[in-house]
Amino acid sequence: MREQPASMSIPKAEPGFLETPVFQALTIGVPFCIFKLLFGLLIMRTGNVPLSILGWVVVAWASADLLLNLARAFFHLSGQTSPVEYCTIAQLGRHFNRPRLFLALDTFLAFSIICLALWSGWIGYLNPFESYLWYAATTLNLISLSLVNIWLELRRGG
Repeated sequence: MREQPASMSIPKAEPGFLETPVFQALTIGVPFCIFKLLFGLLIMRTGNVPLSILGWVVVAWASADLLLNLARAFFHLSGQTSPVEYCTIAQLGRHFNRPRLFLALDTFLAFSIICLALWSGWIGYLNPFESYLWYAATTLNLISLSLVNIWLELRRGG
C-alpha cells in the first residue's frame, strides 16, 4: 500500500462535541430511557397484575435514568464534574469501581428491551404518539452512533 504525501494526508480530528456527556446523554441515554418507559407502559397494558407491577418498576427505572442523564448533561454544561453516572445501573457500578461495565450492562438491557418489544409484536400496541416517540428515539440513537463512528475514524487519522 502506498503512503500518501504529507500534503495529501487527512488531518486527525480533535476531540469535540460528539464525545461530551451532553451529546451522549441526549443521543444515547435519553433514547434508551424512552425505550424503557414505553416498554414499561406496554407491560402495564397486559392487564396482568404481577406484570403491571413490573411495568411500574420499569417506568420508575426509566424515569430515574432520565433524571440522571439530564443531571449528567447539566453538570457538564455548568463546567462541574458530575457526581452521577448516566443511569441507575452504572451508578450502582460506582460502588464496585466499575461504572463503565455496569453502563455496558444497562446498554445490553436496553437493546434487549428493544428486541423484545419488536419480536414480541408489542410495539404494535403503542398509540400513534408513543410510536413517534419510539421512531424519534431510534432515529436519534442510530444517527448519533453513525456520527460517532465517523468521528472516531477521523480522529484516528489515516
